[in-house]
Amino acid sequence: MPEEEKMQLVNMPALALRGLTVYPKMMVHFDVGREASIKALEESMSSNKPIFLVAQKDIRVEAPDMNQLFSVGTVSVVRQILRLPGKSIRVMVEGQYRARLYDLVQTEPFLVAEVEQVEIPGIEGKTNSLKAEAAVRQSYELFDRYTELTPKSTSPDMLMNIMSSEDPGYIADFIAQNISMRVLDKQSILDELRPIQRLNKMNRLLHREVEILEMEQNIQRRVQENMTQNQKDAFLREQVRVIQEELGDDSDSEIATYRKKIAEAKLPEEVEEKLLKEVTHLEKQPFGSAEASVLRNYLDVCLELPWTKTSKERINVQTARKILDADHFGLEEVKERILEFLAVKQLAPDLRGQIICLVGPPGVGKTSIGMSMARAMNRKLARISLGGVHDEAEIRGHRKTYVGAMPGRIMSALRQAGTKNPLLLLDEIDKLGSDMRGDPASALLEVLDSEQNSTFRDHFVELPFDLSDVLFITTANTTSTIPKPLLDRMEVIELASYTDEEKVQIARNHLIPKQLKRHGLKKSQLKLTDDAIREVIVSYTRESGVRILERELGSLCRKAAMAIVSDGVKSVSVTGDNLEQYLGPRKYYPEKNGMENQVGLVNGLAWTSVGGTLLEAEVNVLDGSGKIEITGNLGNVMKESAKAAFSYIRSRAVQLGVEPNFYKEKDIHIHFPEGAVPKDGPSAGITMCTAMVSALTGIPVRGDVAMTGEITLRGRVLPIGGLREKSMAALRNGIHTVIIPKDNEADLEKIDQTVRNALHFIPVSHVDQVLANALERPPLAEPSPEGELGAGMSGSEIRTPLHQA
Repeated sequence: MPEEEKMQLVNMPALALRGLTVYPKMMVHFDVGREASIKALEESMSSNKPIFLVAQKDIRVEAPDMNQLFSVGTVSVVRQILRLPGKSIRVMVEGQYRARLYDLVQTEPFLVAEVEQVEIPGIEGKTNSLKAEAAVRQSYELFDRYTELTPKSTSPDMLMNIMSSEDPGYIADFIAQNISMRVLDKQSILDELRPIQRLNKMNRLLHREVEILEMEQNIQRRVQENMTQNQKDAFLREQVRVIQEELGDDSDSEIATYRKKIAEAKLPEEVEEKLLKEVTHLEKQPFGSAEASVLRNYLDVCLELPWTKTSKERINVQTARKILDADHFGLEEVKERILEFLAVKQLAPDLRGQIICLVGPPGVGKTSIGMSMARAMNRKLARISLGGVHDEAEIRGHRKTYVGAMPGRIMSALRQAGTKNPLLLLDEIDKLGSDMRGDPASALLEVLDSEQNSTFRDHFVELPFDLSDVLFITTANTTSTIPKPLLDRMEVIELASYTDEEKVQIARNHLIPKQLKRHGLKKSQLKLTDDAIREVIVSYTRESGVRILERELGSLCRKAAMAIVSDGVKSVSVTGDNLEQYLGPRKYYPEKNGMENQVGLVNGLAWTSVGGTLLEAEVNVLDGSGKIEITGNLGNVMKESAKAAFSYIRSRAVQLGVEPNFYKEKDIHIHFPEGAVPKDGPSAGITMCTAMVSALTGIPVRGDVAMTGEITLRGRVLPIGGLREKSMAALRNGIHTVIIPKDNEADLEKIDQTVRNALHFIPVSHVDQVLANALERPPLAEPSPEGELGAGMSGSEIRTPLHQA
């Protein structure tokens, strides 16, 4: 085409359409809410300019750019603008001609597009070719069928408008403008510049829409026929039911069975009234209705609940003592507390509301003690595992109207027990979670409150159930994660870790016979010496309880069974010397007898979830500018203890024999080995202080001494927790002397007698006493008075995770 005949590019306001396409020669009205679009319309009206209407590809985009708009749109004239309540307007536009978008020359405050009118090949208006005539007639027929199928969205006037025109392009545009199609399909019609091809494409799309509408109509007709048949069936069944009532023949009916069960159950008056009402409701339901199934499930659940059924309780302290001693070795304090509880029940049988929480490390027998209590009291036992529960409906149940609704775990446990006075064991109550579906710990507040649980309402049952006769026993590894209001409702009984000697007796009297029976071995076929058992405990396990110990003993039983079956031996004898032949190399090497005295290396003691452990503290002093570096994956509390110890040493540098300007000229690096293991707590305060003084003065620390205690800025030593476990760790690691806070002296009574006899405990109240007993020679030039303030109980300890790297 010659240059002078090319169309000129024109700039004009542009409006991006969402879900709408405007065609030439069409009058369209729509609502506009975007501020940029409103300003574009106002500019078009005020300047008497046309506006370019183009559809955007993604209707979710609020401010589309060039890439998010289709390339072909319609240049239109704004005919009318009507302000609506709020910030939106209603506009009427008339399409003029197709145009192609070349660029967006402006995006703020409204879009301005650079467009070019596109040339339409062929002859506009009436077309006399046979192909055009055939396409026009096909469009008449298809649009006529479309109007029959959609009488609400189309009118006869539309069909008259089409039939009055013979222009293929206009007919295609008119149909596309007035029927429901996808945006991409509508845009494809706008993109097609050739009239006949445009009409053929429109006919194909219209034919597809007609087929879809006919299919929908057929589906709707079949549904209506099925509904009519169901109504007829329901009417006939109702007639049959009335005839049966007139004949009085309902003795074997489902309704009569439910009524008989309710009468025989001797339910509370409120419960009986509610269930009879539900039976009457069920009786009125048509056969096969969904609600009838819900009612049947509800009645079945309610009739299975032990509303009045109880088991005869046996409260005998002597019998309970025998059962507890037979099932568990040691744990004397726990057994004594449980027997006291039973003694009170024996004197006051009507006493209610005592809820016990057994707290202790994994594997010490919390769950099995609850089971032993149920056996001793002749109560039915139901166990509920709460670990990982994070939905309130798990406790209270779901409304029965929900699909798949069921009662909560409390009511399900009562159904399982079959009595209203069972022992409910709520396991792992410290591991409850919560999320958007509610907080199960809050739901347990009512369950574990003796003043409220006599009228506990499950969401599914919807009737008050008396839980005051239920004995609740809960278990937890720690009380720190239990919400305070929930913890306040329970009486906590703590189970401490087993000593090595207790583990030997448990293995000898309980675990070995159990594993021999499980593996089909006789007592004479596997002989384990006490030395072998102790070696398994020390070198192959590191735990508070006996679970891993039981697994290792099971492994020995399997090795023995294999030797008896394969090698033909009659018995296997395992001693401390040949233990590695059966269990492989030792996993732990705890014994550290003969440790050398070293500068800047101190033995600390830590308490973990698997018992006590030795925690070494290392300090190096380097030339520098006074920086202090603390490493070993330590928590904030432990870092603060290090800083407190550092400040104490600075304040008494002269008396401790340390260079007064060391904090300006020396860098101090404190490190705790096993850096992959997180550590925290204040009880390593005197450990770090002793290590720093040793490194700064060059005086070695005694290798057979371990210590634990919190330090203050004045040098006072404050009490700590976990002394029983820490002292056992010291004995296992060859320590002879343990330095403890003076305020923990009373806790020595709780330590096993074997451990107390093997260790020398030194109670201290000030760091000066620690240094005097831990270093090879005292660094003090003169004694320092203790702080004026007394030490307060903290109950804190170093915590490390269950598995150490």
